[in-house]
Amino acid sequence: MRVRRRRRPHRPLDQVRRLVPDPLRRAPRARARQPARRRPLHLRRPPRAPRHEGDPGLLRDGRGGRHGGGARRAGGRRPRAARRRGPARAAARGGRDPRARRGRRRVTPPGAETPADLDALLREILTSRVYELARETPLDPAPRLSARLAAEVLLKREDLQPIFSFKVRGAYNRMCRLSDAERARGVAAASAGNHAQGVALAARRLGVPALIVMPDTTPAIKVDAVRALGAEVLLAGDTYGEAQARCAAIAADTGRTVVHPFDDPLVIAGQGTVADEIVRQRRGELAAIFVPVGGGGLLAGIAAYVKSVLPAVQVVGVEPVDADAMARSLEAGRRVRLPQVGIFAEAVAVQEVGAHTFAIARRAVDEVLRVTNDEICGAMKDVFDDARAIVEPAGALSVAGLKRWVALRGVPRGGLVAVLSGANLNFDRLRFVAERAELGEAREALFAVTIPERPGSFRAFCAALGRRVVTEFNYRLSGRTEAHIFVGVAVDSRADALGLAEGLRAAGYETIDLSDDELAKLHARHMVGGRAPEAAGERVVRFSFPERPGALLRFLDTLGGRWNISLFHYRNHGADFGRVLAGFEVPDGELGAFARFLDALGYAFEREDGNDAYRLFLGRDPRGDGAS
Repeated sequence: MRVRRRRRPHRPLDQVRRLVPDPLRRAPRARARQPARRRPLHLRRPPRAPRHEGDPGLLRDGRGGRHGGGARRAGGRRPRAARRRGPARAAARGGRDPRARRGRRRVTPPGAETPADLDALLREILTSRVYELARETPLDPAPRLSARLAAEVLLKREDLQPIFSFKVRGAYNRMCRLSDAERARGVAAASAGNHAQGVALAARRLGVPALIVMPDTTPAIKVDAVRALGAEVLLAGDTYGEAQARCAAIAADTGRTVVHPFDDPLVIAGQGTVADEIVRQRRGELAAIFVPVGGGGLLAGIAAYVKSVLPAVQVVGVEPVDADAMARSLEAGRRVRLPQVGIFAEAVAVQEVGAHTFAIARRAVDEVLRVTNDEICGAMKDVFDDARAIVEPAGALSVAGLKRWVALRGVPRGGLVAVLSGANLNFDRLRFVAERAELGEAREALFAVTIPERPGSFRAFCAALGRRVVTEFNYRLSGRTEAHIFVGVAVDSRADALGLAEGLRAAGYETIDLSDDELAKLHARHMVGGRAPEAAGERVVRFSFPERPGALLRFLDTLGGRWNISLFHYRNHGADFGRVLAGFEVPDGELGAFARFLDALGYAFEREDGNDAYRLFLGRDPRGDGAS
């Protein structure tokens, strides 16, 4: 019986990568070939003119040769890529696959001022030299997030680059094309972080003098990182715009070449190599790629590549709600300059996107989503849970957008890729991120609840919460009839939070949901209280108790209801022990009983009646009027 060999499946990517020579790929061994017999002169065809002579759409490499792949070899035989069928054959001839004529997209390729096919930019991406400095980063699965979303989520780990950011790709691809004269004059760049490090590292590799102009407000850790790479740093201006203007003026005076962080075709092509890696690394079906957006260089490079190779794959940009220049520009059909931008995700805090990047995004990007800072913090926690890595806010934008996209569109067929663009995070940001991550994940809800002001009502309210984990309690005596409590509760989802609020109202408690109130999240939670002019004989005690589910309610049960609680502050920090600051109204005649009560509780405690912070900010004013 004759057994047929199974054919290798069709792989368009393999065809595309053979369009251009790869200097890092080992050349195939030449096979011995018999010399071709020459036809008689009267049977020979006249020589053909070059197919693409004068075509501005094709790019030239640094040696002046064409990347078309359609030229014949010395033996008269076409290169293998030129003999292939389908999109590879069409692209090798400088055109497009006839099957993809509908919905043709055109962009401005590197080095050209007139529109050309995405294939031209595709060739520039495939021939970029980024791997002389950058590394190919892994495409890692995110099992926990995948299980929660019921979708296959993959993380493109650009946070593992030498400078912990993808920016090294575009910076090096631009700078390695400098002429000898340009290298001698040096380069200049304006940046507050990742691009500055990319230019500095590329300059050190190429031996090019580099001047980086950074705003005066740049954190010292980033300034030191750029200087450590050998670049000269100039601090100028309070914003990126002022630093960029100073950089342009210096470049004009000194003849330095400005390396733009995103609006340079060669920079875009360098960033596009991220997409090349994703498509090669992903063996199964691919549904969408989510990309952080600042000026748009990474988004434009990825979109240009993907729409040339796998046009059915969705390319989705993600921006913060307070730095959404690309989304507004696409909605308006023109570039829009934002009057001001939020700086939480500082790496994408750009007032206006680039001309090149906008032109590509209009033709090759499917949509741009906006996400909140809380969603970004939640995404940072998701990345940590799956990869044990801490990415910067801009680096987690893609994960936040992916989660929002799934919530809006449902679970697609195929993998979802989130590009983790960087991990250059200031350590002092972690406190804010941890504080807001649970809100961004819809795992914590904040409420303002009104309860009767009488002994035992505080414990009764905690009993109404049942077995739920209380994450925060803030309360201060303010009147003799009712009390207002700021409370945080762990929930499973936003719907669970709404159900909890309705349950509290049904139990007779006036409840206001503050989960989306920015003032409450940033300020009010830390300002509940102040002096209590009506608190008579207040005694303040600091407690600690083992932190476990139900521990707070058991603690309140132990306190009982003999003395009225006039102050209560508790915050679950995820530690082994919970910490509570509590105030009790204890008459002078009951101080002995109160001391015996504390000793019998069984909890570690510390009396704080004479604490200076309490006396100055929380204690009853000795004048009795509550004035500070």
